[in-house]
Amino acid sequence: MPPLDDMPPFLGSPSSPDAGSLRASLRAQVTDTLSTLREVVLMPRDLIPVVPPQLQHEDDVVVLVHGFFATAGVWRPMRRALVGKTGAKVASFTHAPGVGIDRIARSLAKIVERVPKGCRVHLVGHSLGGLVVRWYVQELGGHARVTQTISLGSPFGGTVRAHPFPFLVGRELGRSSQLLARLRARAHEHDVPHTSVVGEGDMIVVPAESAVFPRGDVLVLPRCGHNTLLFHDDSIAHVVEKVRGIQDSARLASLG
Repeated sequence: MPPLDDMPPFLGSPSSPDAGSLRASLRAQVTDTLSTLREVVLMPRDLIPVVPPQLQHEDDVVVLVHGFFATAGVWRPMRRALVGKTGAKVASFTHAPGVGIDRIARSLAKIVERVPKGCRVHLVGHSLGGLVVRWYVQELGGHARVTQTISLGSPFGGTVRAHPFPFLVGRELGRSSQLLARLRARAHEHDVPHTSVVGEGDMIVVPAESAVFPRGDVLVLPRCGHNTLLFHDDSIAHVVEKVRGIQDSARLASLG
């Protein structure tokens, strides 16, 4: 089982900040606060599960899994971009605050079961949601259905912010979490590609390198906070690009 500190570093060693970096950090914090307020505005929406009707063979279906104390409504901008720029169908559901990773993953499984087996299933999770999608893939048989997974600011190595909350799902998110250790240890057992999108200014996932899953690609967004990852143009564009990549590969394979 890999140690907690055996996560790929990418932020470098801390140094004395200059005035420019302090201003950039402040801007990132302000932007993340505004993103949190945007979440609050969107949270009353999409409270019931959404599965697109009349799915066809080889449709791309993106299932979005939100983080702690949010709802599927926070995905509205991401959903709009995915539908408009890839033609993918988008599914989502809302889980209650405090529910454990395994239980949420079982709710995710029920959503995927409603998707025809000929469809390509892409799973995208923010924060806690990214842990859920990999748990589903690695522990609940999801590897047989899923084409790729993408996490946005998900604490695969745990976060020190969870230490004051050693109850409910909080105990699963700490740096010494056995559940997360199992998730990392089994990262390479199933050939489902993963992309970790990391906010360099994330103040929730601490240390920030905890948001890097032990396999797959990594995208680091400079001065991007935890909740900003939901709405950041580059974050959304990268998810769109990953779905398009699968679509292009499938198109080329059909021509061959």
